[in-house]
Amino acid sequence: MNATQLERQIERIKQALAAVGPMRPGSLSEQYNVCGTPGCRCKDPKKPEKHGPYYHLNYTWRGKARTEFVKAEAVAAVREQVENYKRFRALCSEWVEAAWELAQAQRAAQMRCKRISRSCKRRSGCGTPAWRSGSSRAPTRMN
Repeated sequence: MNATQLERQIERIKQALAAVGPMRPGSLSEQYNVCGTPGCRCKDPKKPEKHGPYYHLNYTWRGKARTEFVKAEAVAAVREQVENYKRFRALCSEWVEAAWELAQAQRAAQMRCKRISRSCKRRSGCGTPAWRSGSSRAPTRMN
């Protein structure tokens, strides 16, 4: 990709990041439990029925692993927030990759420009002023 395409891609990524919405890190798990009460439905020898589902959000924040209980009514919202966080992380990775490629493309363009004659430097607009490209004529100072 050329520099212009990479810059457009970075702008698209920025717009997508702005539209991500509320987010939470972690993963949402559904769990079923067996209690210790004798005679409970979860202890039935023929057809045990575990208690649940119970939902937990597991995540690491500031170096500490945490688990939060999530009420059944909030599961859909939390699931969406977790997906938004995954989307946010993926977009950030894409941005970093595109920025790295853009830096490499710009560096390669500068290296090509240095190898080409001085007249090219003056006309190409690569960012190197003509007076710095080896020309004996320095800019005049205006007061």
